[in-house]
Amino acid sequence: MQWEFNTLYWFQSIHNPVLDRIEPFITLFGDAGIFWILLTVAILIFVKDKRVGITCALALASEAIIVVILKNTVCRSRPIWLDPTVQMLVKIPKDYSFPSGHSAASFSVAVSIFLYKKRWGIAAIILAALIAISRMYLFVHFPTDVIVGTLIGISMALIFGYLVKKRHPEPQAHIF
Repeated sequence: MQWEFNTLYWFQSIHNPVLDRIEPFITLFGDAGIFWILLTVAILIFVKDKRVGITCALALASEAIIVVILKNTVCRSRPIWLDPTVQMLVKIPKDYSFPSGHSAASFSVAVSIFLYKKRWGIAAIILAALIAISRMYLFVHFPTDVIVGTLIGISMALIFGYLVKKRHPEPQAHIF
């Protein structure tokens, strides 16, 4: 656990007025998964290849279930709960730390998009990575929380991308 605090303290050491404004804004994109949920709905409505939106929706829903189960099973304290001396830039979360729901939701949708639309997917993966990093910068998640959340999101996207493509190998405007 010491290496994790060392990593978080390194992030604390690079705090500056610019990042202290940017990081809380970036992390908002992951709050409650709302941005990713709205993006998934928009994809389902506006993207002709319905496989993209279906994969996003299935990956997002499955990662959310896994994250809730793990958070309430592992019950890991957040870094700020263990070291309350750190100056917080965001409200202190009340739920458990492991795994990072922001990271899981972000990567589940970003990788789902990438499986079908590379250019959009790269942009989404960059945003997902920035959100994941923001969670450590803001001292609300340990590195392993973020890593495992990221792996859950990626895994769900790959699993459902495979299953959707297997069932519907060609792009279709109306699957159901």
